[in-house]
Amino acid sequence: MSATPESSALARRIARLEARVEIRELVARYCFVVDARDIEGIGECFTHDGAFRSRDGQMDAVGRAAVIEQFHARFAVLGPSNHFTHDHIINFDDSDAAAATGLINTHAEVVRNGQPLWASLRYRDEYRHEEGRWRFRERSLEFFYYLQPAQYAEVMLSALRNHAYAVPHAAEFPETLPSWQRYYQEHPRPSTFAPNK
Repeated sequence: MSATPESSALARRIARLEARVEIRELVARYCFVVDARDIEGIGECFTHDGAFRSRDGQMDAVGRAAVIEQFHARFAVLGPSNHFTHDHIINFDDSDAAAATGLINTHAEVVRNGQPLWASLRYRDEYRHEEGRWRFRERSLEFFYYLQPAQYAEVMLSALRNHAYAVPHAAEFPETLPSWQRYYQEHPRPSTFAPNK
């Protein structure tokens, strides 16, 4: 029996739903393998030419082997960690069934250089279906904050919310987003508002 336009459209919709579930499982698996220090599992999350980067430029590995080496360097200064994800938007490439992109809100609890830290971040992902499964073609992270729990109230009032390194530096969102900047240009805050330092 030949496929009808309706059955072909239904098949495409089902394939898209299956891909969405598989990508979400990839994102969840990443958290578990990172926290378990399952280095082989981390590598399997990425395509052979996959990249892992941070917006601040501290991480910039291209190729699965380089990504694994970068994780070795990260784990050298990290103690226990717990990564978990929240909202996840997935966009598919209508011209390429094996490609998609994603934006994810994430939190992490980590020990870094002997200090307990909380992190709020976003991942901007490119996904690729390779060797029978979805993997990261590129994973880029950016921070809303990275701080010691005792400093939360103080640091949240500052634009310098990334305390991952010796010198605090500015958070990478939301203040840098064009929509954020445009909104406050068009709708200035009252003069009594205390802006971030």
